[in-house]
Amino acid sequence: MYVNKIYSFDMNNSIKQLKKIDPDLIKLFDHFMVDDLSPEENYFKALTRSIIYQQLSGKAAKTILDRFIHIYPDYSYPTPEAVINTDIDILCSAGLSNNKAHYIKNIARAFLDDPDTYDNLDRMKDQDIIELLTAVKGIGPWTAQMFMMFTLNRPDVFPATDLAIQKGYQKYFKLDDLPKPNQMLKRSELWSPHRTTVSLFLWEVVDGAFEW
Repeated sequence: MYVNKIYSFDMNNSIKQLKKIDPDLIKLFDHFMVDDLSPEENYFKALTRSIIYQQLSGKAAKTILDRFIHIYPDYSYPTPEAVINTDIDILCSAGLSNNKAHYIKNIARAFLDDPDTYDNLDRMKDQDIIELLTAVKGIGPWTAQMFMMFTLNRPDVFPATDLAIQKGYQKYFKLDDLPKPNQMLKRSELWSPHRTTVSLFLWEVVDGAFEW
């Protein structure tokens, strides 16, 4: 489950390698610009924030996130213990749905029950992270992939089920129909281990920089 290898994301190097691996991507990198990634050290914050942002516009989610944070003293981001000790009704008063409030508590419980594992997610293999996180009710494969990409900065993440990625793929490769995830995954094998970079640029094609 644990690895000694230090995963590092280097966008400039990955772009250089991808241009050699697949010349069809050269225009993608030459016509669009994407900000580099930086790691997030608070894993609990990253995961609970992702729950708040699910299925909401960025502006609406930010409003709820701010209200959630303001529940706690000094307006600092709450710890798992603080969330566990907060009544569901109080969480919902910030604008969270009942389901999202419970999902956030589920994540808090996971961190409290097994801190040695959840505080060391950066030492785990990609597939092990997905299996661990998706065992927590409220965290799906997409959220786990976003966590690996934007929090841990893993270099080889390709969320083929993401609609914006599919639209970016369709637009860039000039396809008549929206591509199937399996079709995209097969093509993406060529880009491994630099698929995170391709994902970031495909988002840019359609929606601009992805907000996590």
